[in-house]
Amino acid sequence: MKKSNIWSLRLGFSGKEASKIEQLGLEKFLKKSYEAKFDKQLPVFLEDDPKTLAELKELKQSIKKVDSEEKKKMLKKAIYSGIELRRWWIDKMRTEEFPLRENMVCFWHNHFVSTSQKVKVNYWIYQHNMILRENAFGNFKELTKKIVKSNAMVKYLDNVDNKKDKINENLSRELLELFTIGIGNYTESDIKNGARALAGLNLGEDGAVYRKFIEDNTDKTYFGKTGNWKADDLVDIIFEQKNIPYLITRKILKWFVYDNPSEELVVYYGDYFRKKNFEIEPLLTKIFIEEYAKENPGTKIKNPLVYILQLIEELEVKDFDNALIALFLRQQGMDLYNQVNVKGWDGGNSWLTSQIYLQRNTTSDLLCSGRSVSRKTLNTIINTGDKTNIEFDKINVKIDFDSNGNNKTIISELSDRLLFTVNEGVQKDMENLLKYDFDPKESHANFAVIRLFNYITKLPEYQLI
Repeated sequence: MKKSNIWSLRLGFSGKEASKIEQLGLEKFLKKSYEAKFDKQLPVFLEDDPKTLAELKELKQSIKKVDSEEKKKMLKKAIYSGIELRRWWIDKMRTEEFPLRENMVCFWHNHFVSTSQKVKVNYWIYQHNMILRENAFGNFKELTKKIVKSNAMVKYLDNVDNKKDKINENLSRELLELFTIGIGNYTESDIKNGARALAGLNLGEDGAVYRKFIEDNTDKTYFGKTGNWKADDLVDIIFEQKNIPYLITRKILKWFVYDNPSEELVVYYGDYFRKKNFEIEPLLTKIFIEEYAKENPGTKIKNPLVYILQLIEELEVKDFDNALIALFLRQQGMDLYNQVNVKGWDGGNSWLTSQIYLQRNTTSDLLCSGRSVSRKTLNTIINTGDKTNIEFDKINVKIDFDSNGNNKTIISELSDRLLFTVNEGVQKDMENLLKYDFDPKESHANFAVIRLFNYITKLPEYQLI
Protein backbone atom coordinates (compact mmCIF):
# COMPACT_ATOMS: atom_id res chain seq x y z
CA MET A 1 0.00 0.00 0.00
CA LYS A 2 1.23 3.45 -0.82
CA LYS A 3 2.20 5.53 2.20
CA SER A 4 -0.30 8.23 1.23
CA ASN A 5 -3.12 5.65 1.27
CA ILE A 6 -2.08 4.30 4.67
CA TRP A 7 -2.05 7.79 6.15
CA SER A 8 -5.28 8.80 4.45
CA LEU A 9 -6.91 5.93 6.36
CA ARG A 10 -5.12 6.82 9.60
CA LEU A 11 -5.86 10.54 9.50
CA GLY A 12 -9.24 10.39 7.79
CA PHE A 13 -11.73 7.58 7.40
CA SER A 14 -11.06 6.33 3.86
CA GLY A 15 -8.50 6.51 1.07
CA LYS A 16 -9.89 9.68 -0.49
CA GLU A 17 -7.33 11.96 1.19
CA ALA A 18 -4.39 10.12 -0.41
CA SER A 19 -4.18 12.36 -3.46
CA LYS A 20 -4.27 15.51 -1.28
CA ILE A 21 -1.46 14.16 0.90
CA GLU A 22 0.61 13.46 -2.23
CA GLN A 23 -0.13 16.83 -3.85
CA LEU A 24 0.33 19.02 -0.77
CA GLY A 25 2.84 17.02 1.20
CA LEU A 26 1.93 15.92 4.72
CA GLU A 27 2.91 19.16 6.48
CA LYS A 28 0.72 21.39 4.27
CA PHE A 29 -2.08 18.81 4.44
CA LEU A 30 -1.99 19.00 8.23
CA LYS A 31 -1.93 22.81 8.20
CA LYS A 32 -5.02 22.92 5.97
CA SER A 33 -6.70 20.35 8.22
CA TYR A 34 -6.11 22.51 11.31
CA GLU A 35 -7.32 25.67 9.54
CA ALA A 36 -10.38 24.20 7.82
CA LYS A 37 -13.63 25.88 8.85
CA PHE A 38 -16.41 23.82 10.41
CA ASP A 39 -20.13 24.31 10.92
CA LYS A 40 -21.18 25.74 14.30
CA GLN A 41 -24.88 26.09 13.54
CA LEU A 42 -27.39 24.14 15.62
CA PRO A 43 -28.74 21.21 13.55
CA VAL A 44 -32.36 21.63 12.45
CA PHE A 45 -33.53 18.43 14.14
CA LEU A 46 -32.53 19.85 17.55
CA GLU A 47 -34.37 23.16 17.16
CA ASP A 48 -37.51 21.88 18.91
CA ASP A 49 -35.70 19.76 21.50
CA PRO A 50 -35.62 21.07 25.09
CA LYS A 51 -32.45 23.04 25.82
CA THR A 52 -32.96 25.07 28.99
CA LEU A 53 -33.53 23.58 32.44
CA ALA A 54 -37.01 25.13 32.43
CA GLU A 55 -37.87 23.45 29.12
CA LEU A 56 -36.62 20.10 30.41
CA LYS A 57 -38.66 20.47 33.59
CA GLU A 58 -41.73 21.37 31.56
CA LEU A 59 -41.24 18.30 29.33
CA LYS A 60 -40.95 15.98 32.36
CA GLN A 61 -44.12 17.41 33.87
CA SER A 62 -46.05 17.14 30.60
CA ILE A 63 -45.03 13.46 30.20
CA LYS A 64 -46.71 12.73 33.53
CA LYS A 65 -49.98 14.27 32.34
CA VAL A 66 -50.39 12.83 28.84
CA ASP A 67 -51.92 9.48 27.85
CA SER A 68 -49.91 6.46 26.71
CA GLU A 69 -50.24 7.25 23.00
CA GLU A 70 -48.87 10.74 23.48
CA LYS A 71 -46.03 9.33 25.59
CA LYS A 72 -45.13 7.00 22.71
CA LYS A 73 -45.00 9.98 20.34
CA MET A 74 -42.69 11.87 22.71
CA LEU A 75 -40.46 8.83 23.06
CA LYS A 76 -40.31 8.40 19.26
CA LYS A 77 -39.31 12.05 18.89
CA ALA A 78 -36.42 11.57 21.35
CA ILE A 79 -35.33 8.41 19.48
CA TYR A 80 -35.55 10.28 16.18
CA SER A 81 -33.30 13.07 17.53
CA GLY A 82 -30.78 10.47 18.69
CA ILE A 83 -30.71 8.83 15.25
CA GLU A 84 -30.40 12.22 13.54
CA LEU A 85 -27.52 13.13 15.87
CA ARG A 86 -25.64 10.10 14.55
CA ARG A 87 -26.56 10.85 10.94
CA TRP A 88 -25.41 14.45 11.41
CA TRP A 89 -21.99 13.47 12.76
CA ILE A 90 -21.37 10.67 10.24
CA ASP A 91 -22.25 13.12 7.46
CA LYS A 92 -19.46 15.41 8.70
CA MET A 93 -17.01 12.51 8.72
CA ARG A 94 -17.94 11.65 5.14
CA THR A 95 -18.18 15.10 3.59
CA GLU A 96 -15.66 17.41 5.28
CA GLU A 97 -12.91 18.37 2.83
CA PHE A 98 -10.31 17.75 5.54
CA PRO A 99 -11.74 15.12 7.93
CA LEU A 100 -8.88 15.09 10.46
CA ARG A 101 -10.86 17.33 12.84
CA GLU A 102 -13.75 14.86 12.86
CA ASN A 103 -11.33 11.99 13.47
CA MET A 104 -9.91 13.93 16.40
CA VAL A 105 -13.43 14.64 17.67
CA CYS A 106 -14.00 10.88 17.59
CA PHE A 107 -10.77 10.37 19.54
CA TRP A 108 -11.83 12.87 22.22
CA HIS A 109 -15.35 11.40 22.20
CA ASN A 110 -13.78 8.08 23.23
CA HIS A 111 -11.50 9.76 25.78
CA PHE A 112 -14.02 12.03 27.50
CA VAL A 113 -16.84 9.48 27.35
CA SER A 114 -20.37 10.72 27.98
CA THR A 115 -23.20 8.56 26.66
CA SER A 116 -26.64 9.55 25.42
CA GLN A 117 -28.13 6.51 27.15
CA LYS A 118 -27.15 7.91 30.55
CA VAL A 119 -27.37 11.65 29.85
CA LYS A 120 -30.73 11.36 28.03
CA VAL A 121 -30.70 14.97 26.78
CA ASN A 122 -29.68 15.15 23.11
CA TYR A 123 -28.89 18.85 23.30
CA TRP A 124 -26.32 18.26 26.05
CA ILE A 125 -24.74 15.46 24.02
CA TYR A 126 -24.58 17.86 21.07
CA GLN A 127 -22.97 20.56 23.28
CA HIS A 128 -20.41 18.01 24.49
CA ASN A 129 -19.64 17.04 20.88
CA MET A 130 -19.22 20.69 19.88
CA ILE A 131 -16.80 21.36 22.76
CA LEU A 132 -14.66 18.53 21.39
CA ARG A 133 -14.90 19.89 17.83
CA GLU A 134 -14.07 23.49 18.74
CA ASN A 135 -11.10 22.41 20.89
CA ALA A 136 -9.97 19.37 18.89
CA PHE A 137 -6.55 20.91 18.11
CA GLY A 138 -6.40 23.32 21.04
CA ASN A 139 -5.03 23.01 24.57
CA PHE A 140 -5.53 19.75 26.45
CA LYS A 141 -5.72 21.43 29.85
CA GLU A 142 -8.32 23.96 28.71
CA LEU A 143 -10.34 21.26 26.96
CA THR A 144 -10.33 19.22 30.18
CA LYS A 145 -11.67 22.20 32.13
CA LYS A 146 -14.49 22.73 29.64
CA ILE A 147 -15.49 19.07 29.59
CA VAL A 148 -15.53 18.76 33.39
CA LYS A 149 -17.95 21.71 33.48
CA SER A 150 -20.25 20.40 30.73
CA ASN A 151 -23.79 19.36 31.61
CA ALA A 152 -23.28 16.04 29.80
CA MET A 153 -20.24 15.07 31.91
CA VAL A 154 -21.75 16.26 35.19
CA LYS A 155 -24.84 14.15 34.47
CA TYR A 156 -22.97 11.14 33.08
CA LEU A 157 -20.56 10.81 36.01
CA ASP A 158 -23.22 11.53 38.66
CA ASN A 159 -21.85 14.84 39.89
CA VAL A 160 -25.49 15.96 40.16
CA ASP A 161 -25.47 13.71 43.26
CA ASN A 162 -22.24 15.18 44.66
CA LYS A 163 -23.07 17.47 47.60
CA LYS A 164 -21.05 18.74 50.54
CA ASP A 165 -22.93 16.51 52.98
CA LYS A 166 -23.16 13.52 50.59
CA ILE A 167 -20.05 13.13 48.43
CA ASN A 168 -20.06 11.25 45.11
CA GLU A 169 -16.53 10.45 43.86
CA ASN A 170 -17.27 9.34 40.28
CA LEU A 171 -16.22 12.49 38.40
CA SER A 172 -13.24 13.08 40.68
CA ARG A 173 -12.00 9.50 40.17
CA GLU A 174 -12.38 9.43 36.38
CA LEU A 175 -10.83 12.88 36.03
CA LEU A 176 -7.63 11.31 37.37
CA GLU A 177 -7.83 7.69 36.30
CA LEU A 178 -9.12 7.99 32.73
CA PHE A 179 -9.02 11.63 31.62
CA THR A 180 -5.63 12.95 32.72
CA ILE A 181 -2.89 11.19 34.70
CA GLY A 182 -3.77 7.49 34.93
CA ILE A 183 -3.74 4.80 37.62
CA GLY A 184 -0.78 4.81 40.01
CA ASN A 185 -0.17 8.55 39.89
CA TYR A 186 -2.60 9.73 42.60
CA THR A 187 -3.91 8.67 46.00
CA GLU A 188 -7.37 7.84 47.36
CA SER A 189 -7.05 11.04 49.39
CA ASP A 190 -6.69 13.00 46.15
CA ILE A 191 -9.91 11.41 44.88
CA LYS A 192 -11.83 12.22 48.07
CA ASN A 193 -10.61 15.81 48.25
CA GLY A 194 -11.18 16.25 44.52
CA ALA A 195 -14.78 15.10 45.03
CA ARG A 196 -15.20 17.67 47.80
CA ALA A 197 -13.89 20.36 45.44
CA LEU A 198 -16.42 19.24 42.81
CA ALA A 199 -19.33 19.07 45.29
CA GLY A 200 -22.16 21.32 44.18
CA LEU A 201 -21.05 21.50 40.53
CA ASN A 202 -24.45 20.89 39.01
CA LEU A 203 -26.52 21.37 35.86
CA GLY A 204 -26.71 24.88 34.40
CA GLU A 205 -28.07 26.56 31.29
CA ASP A 206 -24.99 26.58 29.04
CA GLY A 207 -22.86 24.36 31.24
CA ALA A 208 -22.43 23.19 34.80
CA VAL A 209 -22.40 25.76 37.64
CA TYR A 210 -21.77 25.61 41.37
CA ARG A 211 -24.84 25.71 43.64
CA LYS A 212 -23.91 27.64 46.76
CA PHE A 213 -26.01 25.64 49.22
CA ILE A 214 -24.44 22.29 48.29
CA GLU A 215 -20.84 23.26 47.42
CA ASP A 216 -17.97 22.68 49.85
CA ASN A 217 -16.10 25.90 50.62
CA THR A 218 -13.65 24.44 53.13
CA ASP A 219 -9.97 23.83 52.40
CA LYS A 220 -8.92 20.60 50.65
CA THR A 221 -5.45 19.12 50.17
CA TYR A 222 -4.91 17.95 46.60
CA PHE A 223 -1.55 16.56 45.45
CA GLY A 224 -0.01 18.21 48.50
CA LYS A 225 -1.53 21.65 47.88
CA THR A 226 -4.11 23.07 50.29
CA GLY A 227 -6.84 25.58 49.47
CA ASN A 228 -10.54 26.03 48.75
CA TRP A 229 -10.13 24.38 45.35
CA LYS A 230 -12.79 24.27 42.64
CA ALA A 231 -12.97 22.42 39.28
CA ASP A 232 -10.48 24.61 37.36
CA ASP A 233 -8.05 24.54 40.30
CA LEU A 234 -8.05 20.75 40.30
CA VAL A 235 -7.17 20.63 36.61
CA ASP A 236 -4.39 23.22 37.05
CA ILE A 237 -2.87 21.15 39.89
CA ILE A 238 -3.14 17.87 37.96
CA PHE A 239 -1.31 19.41 35.00
CA GLU A 240 1.62 20.31 37.26
CA GLN A 241 2.29 16.62 37.94
CA LYS A 242 5.27 14.83 36.42
CA ASN A 243 3.39 12.01 34.64
CA ILE A 244 0.56 14.08 33.18
CA PRO A 245 1.55 13.92 29.44
CA TYR A 246 1.92 10.19 29.00
CA LEU A 247 -1.59 8.78 29.28
CA ILE A 248 -2.82 11.01 26.46
CA THR A 249 0.21 10.56 24.17
CA ARG A 250 -0.18 6.78 24.51
CA LYS A 251 -3.86 7.03 23.55
CA ILE A 252 -3.15 9.32 20.57
CA LEU A 253 -0.49 6.92 19.27
CA LYS A 254 -2.93 4.01 19.68
CA TRP A 255 -5.75 5.83 17.93
CA PHE A 256 -3.76 6.92 14.89
CA VAL A 257 -0.67 4.75 14.40
CA TYR A 258 0.09 1.78 16.67
CA ASP A 259 -2.19 -0.60 18.54
CA ASN A 260 0.78 -1.23 20.85
CA PRO A 261 3.04 1.84 20.96
CA SER A 262 6.40 1.47 22.66
CA GLU A 263 6.94 3.18 26.01
CA GLU A 264 9.93 4.98 24.49
CA LEU A 265 7.65 6.68 21.97
CA VAL A 266 5.04 7.48 24.63
CA VAL A 267 7.64 9.21 26.80
CA TYR A 268 9.38 10.89 23.85
CA TYR A 269 6.20 12.53 22.57
CA GLY A 270 4.89 13.12 26.09
CA ASP A 271 7.97 15.13 27.05
CA TYR A 272 7.53 17.21 23.91
CA PHE A 273 3.85 17.74 24.73
CA ARG A 274 4.81 19.15 28.13
CA LYS A 275 7.34 21.51 26.50
CA LYS A 276 4.55 22.78 24.24
CA ASN A 277 2.36 23.50 27.30
CA PHE A 278 -0.11 20.77 26.31
CA GLU A 279 -0.99 22.31 22.94
CA ILE A 280 -2.48 19.52 20.84
CA GLU A 281 -1.75 20.83 17.34
CA PRO A 282 2.07 20.83 17.59
CA LEU A 283 1.97 17.40 19.24
CA LEU A 284 -0.09 15.94 16.39
CA THR A 285 2.17 17.57 13.80
CA LYS A 286 5.28 16.09 15.39
CA ILE A 287 3.78 12.62 15.74
CA PHE A 288 2.37 12.47 12.23
CA ILE A 289 5.41 13.89 10.43
CA GLU A 290 7.93 11.76 12.33
CA GLU A 291 5.90 8.54 12.13
CA TYR A 292 5.09 9.18 8.45
CA ALA A 293 8.82 9.16 7.74
CA LYS A 294 9.11 5.62 9.14
CA GLU A 295 8.13 2.32 7.55
CA ASN A 296 5.30 1.23 9.84
CA PRO A 297 2.41 -0.26 7.79
CA GLY A 298 0.18 -2.92 9.35
CA THR A 299 0.62 -1.68 12.93
CA LYS A 300 -3.06 -0.93 13.55
CA ILE A 301 -6.37 -2.77 13.08
CA LYS A 302 -8.98 -0.66 11.28
CA ASN A 303 -11.78 0.39 13.57
CA PRO A 304 -15.33 -0.23 12.27
CA LEU A 305 -15.73 3.40 11.23
CA VAL A 306 -12.70 3.29 8.93
CA TYR A 307 -13.76 -0.12 7.62
CA ILE A 308 -17.28 0.91 6.57
CA LEU A 309 -16.41 4.38 5.24
CA GLN A 310 -13.56 2.99 3.16
CA LEU A 311 -15.88 0.29 1.80
CA ILE A 312 -18.55 2.82 0.78
CA GLU A 313 -15.96 5.19 -0.70
CA GLU A 314 -14.22 2.48 -2.73
CA LEU A 315 -17.54 1.22 -4.12
CA GLU A 316 -18.54 4.83 -4.95
CA VAL A 317 -21.95 4.32 -3.33
CA LYS A 318 -24.03 7.50 -3.55
CA ASP A 319 -26.78 8.60 -1.14
CA PHE A 320 -25.97 5.85 1.36
CA ASP A 321 -28.11 6.35 4.48
CA ASN A 322 -25.87 7.37 7.38
CA ALA A 323 -28.28 5.64 9.77
CA LEU A 324 -27.18 2.35 8.17
CA ILE A 325 -23.59 3.23 8.95
CA ALA A 326 -24.59 3.98 12.55
CA LEU A 327 -26.35 0.60 12.74
CA PHE A 328 -23.27 -1.20 11.38
CA LEU A 329 -21.09 0.60 13.96
CA ARG A 330 -23.42 -0.47 16.77
CA GLN A 331 -23.25 -4.10 15.62
CA GLN A 332 -19.45 -3.84 15.56
CA GLY A 333 -19.28 -2.49 19.12
CA MET A 334 -18.55 1.13 18.11
CA ASP A 335 -21.93 2.71 18.86
CA LEU A 336 -21.45 6.48 18.60
CA TYR A 337 -22.49 8.34 21.78
CA ASN A 338 -22.95 4.99 23.57
CA GLN A 339 -19.73 3.31 24.66
CA VAL A 340 -20.23 0.32 26.96
CA ASN A 341 -18.55 2.11 29.87
CA VAL A 342 -16.55 5.21 30.80
CA LYS A 343 -13.30 3.57 29.61
CA GLY A 344 -14.53 3.80 26.02
CA TRP A 345 -13.86 1.39 23.17
CA ASP A 346 -10.80 -0.78 23.80
CA GLY A 347 -9.67 -0.74 20.17
CA GLY A 348 -6.86 -2.98 18.94
CA ASN A 349 -7.71 -6.69 18.90
CA SER A 350 -11.27 -5.99 20.10
CA TRP A 351 -11.99 -4.73 16.57
CA LEU A 352 -11.29 -8.12 15.05
CA THR A 353 -13.15 -10.80 17.00
CA SER A 354 -14.54 -13.70 14.96
CA GLN A 355 -18.05 -12.19 15.13
CA ILE A 356 -16.88 -8.74 14.00
CA TYR A 357 -14.84 -10.28 11.17
CA LEU A 358 -17.89 -12.27 10.01
CA GLN A 359 -20.08 -9.13 10.09
CA ARG A 360 -17.48 -7.25 8.03
CA ASN A 361 -17.42 -10.01 5.41
CA THR A 362 -21.22 -10.15 5.26
CA THR A 363 -21.42 -6.38 4.82
CA SER A 364 -18.84 -6.48 2.02
CA ASP A 365 -20.76 -9.28 0.29
CA LEU A 366 -23.98 -7.29 0.52
CA LEU A 367 -22.59 -4.02 -0.82
CA CYS A 368 -20.41 -5.62 -3.50
CA SER A 369 -23.50 -7.42 -4.81
CA GLY A 370 -25.22 -4.02 -5.21
CA ARG A 371 -27.64 -4.39 -2.32
CA SER A 372 -28.39 -2.31 0.76
CA VAL A 373 -30.96 -2.56 3.54
CA SER A 374 -34.09 -0.65 2.51
CA ARG A 375 -35.22 2.49 4.35
CA LYS A 376 -38.42 0.69 5.40
CA THR A 377 -36.46 -2.20 6.95
CA LEU A 378 -34.03 0.23 8.56
CA ASN A 379 -36.92 2.08 10.25
CA THR A 380 -38.34 -1.25 11.47
CA ILE A 381 -34.98 -2.27 12.94
CA ILE A 382 -34.56 1.14 14.61
CA ASN A 383 -38.09 1.26 16.02
CA THR A 384 -38.57 -2.38 17.02
CA GLY A 385 -35.21 -4.14 16.82
CA ASP A 386 -36.83 -6.77 14.56
CA LYS A 387 -34.34 -7.99 11.91
CA THR A 388 -36.59 -10.63 10.32
CA ASN A 389 -37.93 -10.23 6.77
CA ILE A 390 -35.14 -7.89 5.70
CA GLU A 391 -35.80 -6.10 2.42
CA PHE A 392 -32.99 -4.87 0.20
CA ASP A 393 -32.68 -1.91 -2.15
CA LYS A 394 -30.67 -2.10 -5.35
CA ILE A 395 -27.68 0.25 -5.34
CA ASN A 396 -25.12 1.12 -8.01
CA VAL A 397 -21.57 0.14 -7.17
CA LYS A 398 -18.36 0.49 -9.15
CA ILE A 399 -14.62 0.40 -8.56
CA ASP A 400 -12.10 2.92 -9.82
CA PHE A 401 -9.48 1.15 -11.97
CA ASP A 402 -7.35 1.91 -15.03
CA SER A 403 -9.32 0.64 -18.03
CA ASN A 404 -6.16 0.90 -20.15
CA GLY A 405 -4.32 -1.64 -18.00
CA ASN A 406 -4.33 -5.43 -17.80
CA ASN A 407 -5.01 -7.95 -15.04
CA LYS A 408 -1.61 -7.53 -13.35
CA THR A 409 -1.55 -3.72 -13.47
CA ILE A 410 -5.10 -3.56 -12.08
CA ILE A 411 -4.24 -6.04 -9.30
CA SER A 412 -1.19 -3.91 -8.51
CA GLU A 413 -3.33 -0.75 -8.55
CA LEU A 414 -5.81 -2.20 -6.03
CA SER A 415 -3.03 -3.66 -3.89
CA ASP A 416 -1.28 -0.29 -3.67
CA ARG A 417 -4.54 1.24 -2.52
CA LEU A 418 -5.88 -1.45 -0.21
CA LEU A 419 -3.26 -3.88 1.15
CA PHE A 420 -0.25 -3.07 3.30
CA THR A 421 1.44 -6.25 2.08
CA VAL A 422 0.83 -8.94 -0.56
CA ASN A 423 2.35 -12.40 -0.30
CA GLU A 424 2.81 -14.91 -3.13
CA GLY A 425 -0.33 -16.90 -2.27
CA VAL A 426 -2.56 -13.83 -2.25
CA GLN A 427 -1.04 -12.64 -5.55
CA LYS A 428 -1.86 -16.00 -7.18
CA ASP A 429 -5.42 -15.94 -5.83
CA MET A 430 -5.95 -12.45 -7.23
CA GLU A 431 -4.58 -13.52 -10.62
CA ASN A 432 -6.98 -16.47 -10.62
CA LEU A 433 -9.87 -14.09 -10.00
CA LEU A 434 -8.72 -11.58 -12.61
CA LYS A 435 -7.15 -13.82 -15.24
CA TYR A 436 -4.47 -13.01 -17.81
CA ASP A 437 -7.07 -12.65 -20.58
CA PHE A 438 -9.17 -10.14 -18.60
CA ASP A 439 -10.39 -7.30 -20.86
CA PRO A 440 -10.81 -4.07 -18.82
CA LYS A 441 -12.81 -2.46 -21.64
CA GLU A 442 -15.40 -5.24 -21.75
CA SER A 443 -18.91 -4.20 -20.58
CA HIS A 444 -18.87 -6.41 -17.47
CA ALA A 445 -15.28 -5.57 -16.48
CA ASN A 446 -16.47 -3.56 -13.48
CA PHE A 447 -18.20 -6.62 -12.00
CA ALA A 448 -15.02 -8.67 -12.32
CA VAL A 449 -12.97 -6.00 -10.52
CA ILE A 450 -15.65 -5.77 -7.80
CA ARG A 451 -15.32 -9.55 -7.27
CA LEU A 452 -11.59 -9.00 -6.83
CA PHE A 453 -12.25 -6.13 -4.43
CA ASN A 454 -14.67 -8.29 -2.41
CA TYR A 455 -11.96 -10.96 -2.10
CA ILE A 456 -9.46 -8.35 -0.93
CA THR A 457 -11.81 -6.99 1.78
CA LYS A 458 -11.87 -10.44 3.42
CA LEU A 459 -8.10 -10.78 3.70
CA PRO A 460 -6.53 -10.37 7.14
CA GLU A 461 -4.10 -7.88 5.55
CA TYR A 462 -7.02 -5.65 4.51
CA GLN A 463 -8.05 -5.26 8.16
CA LEU A 464 -4.71 -3.55 8.96
CA ILE A 465 -3.30 -0.12 8.22
